[in-house]
Amino acid sequence: MTRIFRPVPLLIAAALACAGFAASAGAAQLDAGKSAVTAVARQIGVPMEGRFKTFSGNLQFDPAKLAASSARIEIDVASFEIGDAATTKEVRGRDWFDAARFPKAVFESTAIRNGAGGKIEVAGKLTIKGKTVDVVVPATMRQEGNSQIFEGTLPIRRSTFNIGDGEWKDTSVVADEVQIKFRLVTART
Repeated sequence: MTRIFRPVPLLIAAALACAGFAASAGAAQLDAGKSAVTAVARQIGVPMEGRFKTFSGNLQFDPAKLAASSARIEIDVASFEIGDAATTKEVRGRDWFDAARFPKAVFESTAIRNGAGGKIEVAGKLTIKGKTVDVVVPATMRQEGNSQIFEGTLPIRRSTFNIGDGEWKDTSVVADEVQIKFRLVTART
């Protein structure tokens, strides 16, 4: 049997996790036009990157009151694009995201604290394809005018969330580790 290898998109979810930070001392609107959530995986050793076009979040971030800060990010997994129509369709299917049954990946913070090297650590629960896992997302934050910009990368394992079932379980073809990268831009409301 000959397999056709296509760039395989993977989780954002963690991006979710990452997405969990924002705005100063109060509620913030996520500026989706300036924000990005991508997933990078290796297929036969070659990095492939896809992006989630649709995501939203409820964010509360106060650097002086981290214990009172929180984040909830939702990603529409059917909005994932890898650049090829056939692959994009396949990724929405049952073996990958199963978007018909599990339309959203969700990250909800449980704690936000200062981390090493000036980073923020956001602990929380990441849910993809109905499976919830505890994660800690390291991120950087900088202020630009009225906006805060959060950036980071969360490594996850696609096998943890059953992303890539059937013939795609073979991690020698598509690597198990996926890097969820995010750049979240918020503005105070």
